[in-house]
Amino acid sequence: MSTPSPESTDVARLRRWTDFGGQWRVIEQGSGTATVSLCRCDGPEVERFVTEDAAALAYLSAEADDS
Repeated sequence: MSTPSPESTDVARLRRWTDFGGQWRVIEQGSGTATVSLCRCDGPEVERFVTEDAAALAYLSAEADDS
């Protein structure tokens, strides 16, 4: 029986945020980094974080392509 690979901490953070009704926006994206704004469901920003995690950057790009 195989075990699933662990999910990126930043990807898990983004999924957990949206699972609980929050929204997120990419504020700035550069070469190998992204600044993400975590917002409440009604819009105001709660927190920002910067990620350099390759899995998170791919997730952010994929989600942006879907919107």
